[in-house]
Amino acid sequence: MNLADLGLDQWRAFDPSTARRTAQEAADRVGGRLAAVETVEHLGAALHRARIAWHGREFALIPGGTVRLGFDLDRWEPTPEQAADYASSLAEGYAVAADLRAHLRTLLSPPRTVRLDTVLMAVEDEPLTEVPADTPGVLAARGLRMPSPDEWEHACGAGARTLFRWGDDCPLDQVPYDAAEGPQHQPSALGLRIAYDTYRAELSSDPAAVLGGDGGESVCGGYGFLLGWLPLATANRNPHMAEFVHGEEGEDLFEDFSVRPVLAL
Repeated sequence: MNLADLGLDQWRAFDPSTARRTAQEAADRVGGRLAAVETVEHLGAALHRARIAWHGREFALIPGGTVRLGFDLDRWEPTPEQAADYASSLAEGYAVAADLRAHLRTLLSPPRTVRLDTVLMAVEDEPLTEVPADTPGVLAARGLRMPSPDEWEHACGAGARTLFRWGDDCPLDQVPYDAAEGPQHQPSALGLRIAYDTYRAELSSDPAAVLGGDGGESVCGGYGFLLGWLPLATANRNPHMAEFVHGEEGEDLFEDFSVRPVLAL
């Protein structure tokens, strides 16, 4: 099997023993050690999680193939509570559009179908050690690279079409930073600790896309509950934070940003 061509649907269809053999092959391919393989329920069906230890870090196997990404706002309807919370934020001047759906169009990537290779992606993001422009070279020296926004989004959502990786809802009585038992603390479907803290801001290979958080801007600014959770939305590219990160001010704060390394198979 060409591991790079392994599709998510094919991976789902494997029985546990086949999934383990495939994960072991991936570990052998990169000179790593298979740390764990488990099967969980995701979107009403079984989904395998495989973790591979490599050079002191753990990487999750992220099957690719032809996948659907983005968030379809035309098929989504906010709950009355979400609409009311957004209206409160709008009244305080913390929104860019009178309509919540229009606001989300400025943040979320559109629905699309893409083809992705299977990769290994770090379970945890890591702080930058150099300015964003130098980060690709720093990773390349370790045999790694930055994720593309599509790879990151797919790894986060694993086929889910919902606003967040766990569903369309979020707590509207607290912001993520205060939600000690919130859904963001659960591992993603493929076993990543991802989209878990709005104070994080993960860089991608596209300077226009920062993922998984907004550096705490929404929380510190008191934007409201729904707007406080939106940086964790799977398809949120955080364009304003991306502009800041790659601007002159961002260069002085690079240690506050992070990246989730990818290891090619």
